[in-house]
Amino acid sequence: MRFWRNLSLSLRVPLLVVVLMVSVGIIASQLVLSQLERFQVTRIRELARLHVEALSVALGPHVLRNDIWEVYDTLQRAAGASENRRTVFSVVADETGSVLAATDPRRAPVDSAIAVLSAGAQLPDALSIRSTDPRVRLLAPLVYQGRTVGQILTELDISDLLAERDATRRLLLLGNALATGILALLGYLATRRMLLPITRLVSWMRDTEGAPQPIPDEQTPAGDSETAQLVRTYNDMVCAIEAKAEAERRLAERERFVSLGRLSSSLAHEINNPLGGLLNAADTLQRYADRPEVVRQSSELITRGLKHLRDVAKATLDQNRLDWAGAPLSADDFDDLRLLIRPETTRRGQSLDWKVNAGAETLAAFVSAPVRQIMLNLLLNASEAAGQDGRIGVSVEEGDGFLHLRISDTGPGLSESACHRLLGIGHSTPGGGVGLQLVHDLVSQLKGHIRLDRAEGQTVIEVDLPVPGQREAAQC
Repeated sequence: MRFWRNLSLSLRVPLLVVVLMVSVGIIASQLVLSQLERFQVTRIRELARLHVEALSVALGPHVLRNDIWEVYDTLQRAAGASENRRTVFSVVADETGSVLAATDPRRAPVDSAIAVLSAGAQLPDALSIRSTDPRVRLLAPLVYQGRTVGQILTELDISDLLAERDATRRLLLLGNALATGILALLGYLATRRMLLPITRLVSWMRDTEGAPQPIPDEQTPAGDSETAQLVRTYNDMVCAIEAKAEAERRLAERERFVSLGRLSSSLAHEINNPLGGLLNAADTLQRYADRPEVVRQSSELITRGLKHLRDVAKATLDQNRLDWAGAPLSADDFDDLRLLIRPETTRRGQSLDWKVNAGAETLAAFVSAPVRQIMLNLLLNASEAAGQDGRIGVSVEEGDGFLHLRISDTGPGLSESACHRLLGIGHSTPGGGVGLQLVHDLVSQLKGHIRLDRAEGQTVIEVDLPVPGQREAAQC
């Protein structure tokens, strides 16, 4: 079965034709041979019946008179006149089974028992032809004027019938082999021609690297056949995949900017607060420039405020640059994320449980930008879901060759559309969670997987990202 499954379709169909032709040929040959055998048996039985009836009429008076010489003479004349010398040996016995005469007296001496010679002999009405025996023996009662006066044993030569059967069998075998070979060749050529578009389609799909490409029109079969429809359907599918990929790319880009846009109002508040203090400190410096203590305190306040603004600006710029070949991930990236999400949680009065227990070496195996984007989108959705005075939990740990990201919130849970977008189920549609489709795409590109759970009044999203280098080494 494995050999059959590994064969191409252009070989399976001709082989199937061969099998069907051989089966049909065998069945037809058996029917012809069976019909020929029935005809031969009917013919030999008719000849045997006529032979026995003729001998009974000719030998009856001589057997009654026990005239051995007349019986012998009649048997010799009957043997010489038989069709194609078919009768090769005949024996006549009286009522007691004693031999009266035979065409070969040495095989059947006078007064010997005919029972010795009649072993395996057949009755005329039950006569059959065995393919291995060129002669058959026939034992029949000798009936004269309605009275059984003896027995007749005749040996018939059926070698011509067996030769006819063998010739017919050879002719059928040769004809079937020739017909099977021709039909198999024609089936192979016809199948190759019919399956050529499919073969081209398979080669085109196998040789295409990266995104699938449509088959050129000059290689598309003409007409409206099934293969032409298949090629056109493939081209339509390729175009649909390209359109879907482009739409998902635009949607992911849109969601990325939406997630950043949601931070703008909170970040503005985060910047405005230190700006107010900085302006007050600058005004104090101008007003009390002659007092060193006031100048020193105001300068320290200005320095702290500017550093805070620098950190906010840096975190925002880093988040806006999704660079897959950029800087490695570090603990500072998670500090930036905490800084970015703090305005949202502060505005809603939410508590934030933040725990990062991953080593620097493990974090450095990842590129910073995609992991930051995953975490930021999940944090934004968690803050939105938790609502006023809610709780958000963040846990980053390493183990078993994975970096485990865990974000929980006390909100009511994700909607069905949001679950579909996060887990990559169904089609991507607008709505249902900002950036969740982007999270799914980024995790897929990092060869990770996402788990979603709802337990004890909390929604828990776990993202497992394989640590580059460690998983490969473990598999080896």
